[in-house]
Order: sequence, then structure tokens, then C-alpha cells
Amino acid sequence: MGMAVPAGLDPDLLRAFVLIAEEGSFTRAARLVGRTQSAVSMQVQRLEGLLGQTLLERGRGGAVRPTPHGQRLLGEARELLALHDRIWRAFRTPAVQGTVRLGTPDDYALRYLPQILARFAAAHPAVDVEVLCLPSEDLVPRLEAGDLDLSLVSEAVARSDWPGAVTLLRGPLAWITSETHGAHRREPLPLALDSQQAHPSRGIGCDWARSALAALDAAGLRYRVAYRSATQTGTLAPVLAGLAVAVGPASWLPPGLRALGPGEGLPPLPEYGILLLKGRQPQQPVTDALADHIAEAFARDLPRPAAPGARTGVAA
Repeated sequence: MGMAVPAGLDPDLLRAFVLIAEEGSFTRAARLVGRTQSAVSMQVQRLEGLLGQTLLERGRGGAVRPTPHGQRLLGEARELLALHDRIWRAFRTPAVQGTVRLGTPDDYALRYLPQILARFAAAHPAVDVEVLCLPSEDLVPRLEAGDLDLSLVSEAVARSDWPGAVTLLRGPLAWITSETHGAHRREPLPLALDSQQAHPSRGIGCDWARSALAALDAAGLRYRVAYRSATQTGTLAPVLAGLAVAVGPASWLPPGLRALGPGEGLPPLPEYGILLLKGRQPQQPVTDALADHIAEAFARDLPRPAAPGARTGVAA
């Protein structure tokens, strides 16, 4: 009799293990691969059975982390999957190459793009993505002038008839405050706005600020613009310090911040939307490839926005 041939390692099992280890969560990993949590759990159990070792364990706070055996496997699994994907793309994926110019507000870039661009680069290694971070008000003219191929923008600043506009996300705006300070209880209410938000009464600036100040005026609440920043992300620094309140999406807040809930003294705010727009003369087909990738990632990978007052960022 010949020697027994060991069973091969299914790339899907390795991919599930790597995603869980990277995300620290069975739930988020399942969302990324479009499966149920129980399905990816069974994949890990099959992999552990093949290797004869426990690969994942629950750490402090409930986050999932690799065991020592899992740490050893993680690097090798990444290498094997990278090789597997390169071979697959070489024979099955149409060649897409070139440069695509992508615009985005800085806060969208921080929240959404790292994972999206990393996965796009893995799928299309011959494509260079040039990213320009500016407020939505400045990105729309760049698209119209042909300086950008593609851009994420706030729904409020784009024309409703923009050809091919895709709504990526809609969710509630919220008042953002510190988890450990009470700036939202001060009178007048100290606000942190970006430099373009600071003068909404003059007809310029971010729609988020216009909505916020209109809500405060309608409620008869006193306020003052205490801090200004060149970027929306920069407004969060004084909020973390407990010196002001900002306006923004209710989800994916940095540690130390929370969204105020109903009944905490400030008026409700409207929803916001994120659009994906193509420029007048985008580079083809590379722009289409990135646009499809971004739209699919928002639809498949990203959690839905949480309601104001909900806690976010807890591993499941």
C-alpha cells in the first residue's frame, strides 16, 4: 500500500480563519464573506479538526483572538491565500489597469476607505488609485471640471439629476459628545464645526451644520461656535476633550465619543446620505471597476448606521 495523502487545506477555510482573526469577531467575518455566523464557525471547526489544534479563543472583552497555534498559522495562511488569489486572477479575472482619481471627504476616507481600497488593490494590482481628500463642496466642481474620475460626496451638495449617481449609505445624523464629559449640558451649547460649517447663515458650508443650527433655532436653544477646524475629522478633538459638541453620523465613532440619544436635551436631526458620483470624462474601464467595487462593498460589507444613542464598535 502507498502512503496516505493528507487532505488539502480548502482556501475557504483559511480565508474564514484569517478574516475572524483580523476582525476579532465571528459576526463581522461572516458579514464580509456573505455567510451566517454559524457557517464560519463550522469552517473554523473543520480547519481545527484538520490541523488538530485550537486556533481561536475569546479574549478579554469578548474579542476573538488567535491562540499561539493560530498566530503561527495566520502569517502562512495570508501568504497561501495571496498566492491562491494571484493565480486565480491571472487566469479568471479580466485585465484592468491604469489610474483612477478618487475624491472623498476626509471623514469618509477615515471611516470607509481603508478596507475597501485594500481589497480593491488585491483584486486589481495593476490599478493605481489617487485619492484627493476635500470637503464635498469642493469635490463636486472637481468632478465637473474633469479633475476627478469618481468621488464620494454628501448627498446634500450634489445635484439630484447627476447622471449615474449611486446612493451608498443613508443614516441618521446625531449630536456627538464625549463619553466622560457633559458639554451637551452647557448653555450656550458649545459647538465644534469645520471651517466651512461656521457660517451657514451666509449660504455656504456643510448641510449638516445648517440642519443642526436650524434645529437649535427652532427649539429656542442658545449656542456658540466654539471651535473650528479645516476638516470634519478635526472637529472631534475638542469633543473628545469635553469642550464642545459636534454633528455627524451616529456610527463608527472613535473611542471616547458617543451619539446623544432622544431625551438628552437636544433636538432631533435629519438623515444624511453618501453618494458615489462619476466625473464628466472618467477613465474607462478602470473607473467602472472601482465604482462597482465601492458600491458592492457598501452594500455587502459595511454595517448599517446605528440610531443615535446606540453604542458601536463592540465585537460580537
